[in-house]
Amino acid sequence: MSHPSTRQAMVLTAPGTPLVWQELPLSAPGPEQVLLHVQACGVCRTDLHVADGDLTRPKLPLILGHEIVGTVVALGSRVAKFRLGDRVGVPWLGQTCGQCRYCRKGRENLCDAPGFTGYTLDGGFTDYTVADQRYCFPMPTSYDPIQAAPLLCAGLIGYRSYRLAGDDIEHLGIYGFGAAAHITVQVARHFGQKVYAFTVPGDQATQAFARSLGAVWAGDSTSKPPVELDAAIIFAPVGALLPAALAAVCKGGVVVCGGIHMSPVPSFPYDILWGERVVRSVANLTRRDGEEFLALAPQIPIRTEVQPFPLAAANEAMDRLRQGLIHGAAVLTMA
Repeated sequence: MSHPSTRQAMVLTAPGTPLVWQELPLSAPGPEQVLLHVQACGVCRTDLHVADGDLTRPKLPLILGHEIVGTVVALGSRVAKFRLGDRVGVPWLGQTCGQCRYCRKGRENLCDAPGFTGYTLDGGFTDYTVADQRYCFPMPTSYDPIQAAPLLCAGLIGYRSYRLAGDDIEHLGIYGFGAAAHITVQVARHFGQKVYAFTVPGDQATQAFARSLGAVWAGDSTSKPPVELDAAIIFAPVGALLPAALAAVCKGGVVVCGGIHMSPVPSFPYDILWGERVVRSVANLTRRDGEEFLALAPQIPIRTEVQPFPLAAANEAMDRLRQGLIHGAAVLTMA
């Protein structure tokens, strides 16, 4: 399959500045890499944390984006997993060392020397990109590229957060009802759990959106749910929600912090942690998470709510996400 010698990209040149449209040379794929014609790339809150300087070690200049769906147009010399024309998904975890104690124990999400798509490796806010075949996924054919893109981070991190919340759950709280939450609620409902959605105070539109996806209750993040929760997942990057979630879960309950960045957590009384309540974070993903979730998604089937933007409107998409104006997920399209 033919491809051009250059690519178009929206590039981050310095934290805190708008992305800049650039034409860049297009390199041939390395031995383990596939060259992808990008069809869609989701815009994740992590992209905001990188662009705004909350995550402090990006490669610069940088092409953001780690929810990439594309078609293989060239293969590295050692690629056997994919063929030309295959639809491929590229997630946040772009490479691992394979040698550290975490990799050796099957905990590659905690690798000491990882590479992250759209952070330390160029990502998908572009029309062509390369990715390591070993960390890419075949994408379910039942989804079009725009619908599929949010599965690759919002879906994967939501799924990992959901699994780490525990097995014996009847009542699950979700704080922050954005892209990850709108997928996670569908997973939880599939397994018969009741979901309670917490939003920015007064955001009745998002609360209605949560109920439309199966939440049995939706209210302000400052409110108490009508029942004690068995577990809660916090997707919003707001540290003050941690004490609120702890106060809402029952004894033995689990609070999962699903984001890569969170504002400082305020002090809180020990009695809301006592009773064998557990607080834990989620870091990145493993390839096994991806394989399990992408097999499960079409079985449920998960419906992603997407708001598409052309690549050149990446700054607008990010601004709308910052302002809380996206229901579901923002997705850049390359058509």
